[in-house]
Amino acid sequence: MATPSSGFAGPADLHLHSNHSDGTESPAEVMRQAHAHGIRTAALTDHDRWTGWGEAAETAAGLGMTFIPGMELSAKHEWRSVHVLGYLFDPDDEPLRAETDRIRGDRIGRAERIVRSIGRDYDLHWDDVVAQTTVDATVGRPHIADALVARGIVRDRTEAFDGILHPREGYYEPHYAPDPLTAVRLITEAGGVAIIAHPVTTGRDRMMPVPFIERLIAAGLGGFEIEHRENTAAGKRVLRELAAKHDLIVTGSSDYHGSGKPNRPGENTTSDEMVARLIARATGTAPRFP
Repeated sequence: MATPSSGFAGPADLHLHSNHSDGTESPAEVMRQAHAHGIRTAALTDHDRWTGWGEAAETAAGLGMTFIPGMELSAKHEWRSVHVLGYLFDPDDEPLRAETDRIRGDRIGRAERIVRSIGRDYDLHWDDVVAQTTVDATVGRPHIADALVARGIVRDRTEAFDGILHPREGYYEPHYAPDPLTAVRLITEAGGVAIIAHPVTTGRDRMMPVPFIERLIAAGLGGFEIEHRENTAAGKRVLRELAAKHDLIVTGSSDYHGSGKPNRPGENTTSDEMVARLIARATGTAPRFP
């Protein structure tokens, strides 16, 4: 339960997506789903934007929950896609705003290029993708997957990503993303706390080299999202050692996307101690307490 000193109550899930990026539910519905699954402190972390904060905060407060403003910032290290969760940063910070504008703008162009390529072989058009987005959404491959489903070309997002949208099929296009050092610096200089999301997945997105992670820590990285369904056991052991060595914040989260992924709110959670450390470290904006 919450105490006067903590201001919030657990359990906490700090990685949830709405239809302002690639989730399938509104920010308000995401908070309702989190509450229904027992979560009492939640963060909305849409990709490269924070337009859902107001709606999510109001709904969370009405449910007696604490809301942690967040975002999942796209980055790239060599061939790896790296996602940096930013919490409690100043949304009016100009350098961070400029970078997210650039990322989102390039995502749209990339999505259009992918759709043109797919359209040469399948009955898919850009209007089909637009129909799967909201006005404020960051358009990406999940929306293309939803359009493929709506056209009856695949059964669900999983089949889309395992098939047509898999890089081996030849339709993949890269998109702009800053390097992780820049991402960490932008979030930190905006008063936020930077946490690397699901850092030790399998395949091409495998773990960044430890020396490079040490550079991120020196640049202000706050910690790692260790408890996540996609992280490998071996990778988690390495990250726990690094977190202990550098006294970093360790989080656990669901990465909920509504019906877009099988992940459920609260399947992994963050301890009250770590939530308190995150809040204490940030200077950019404040949580919304109930």
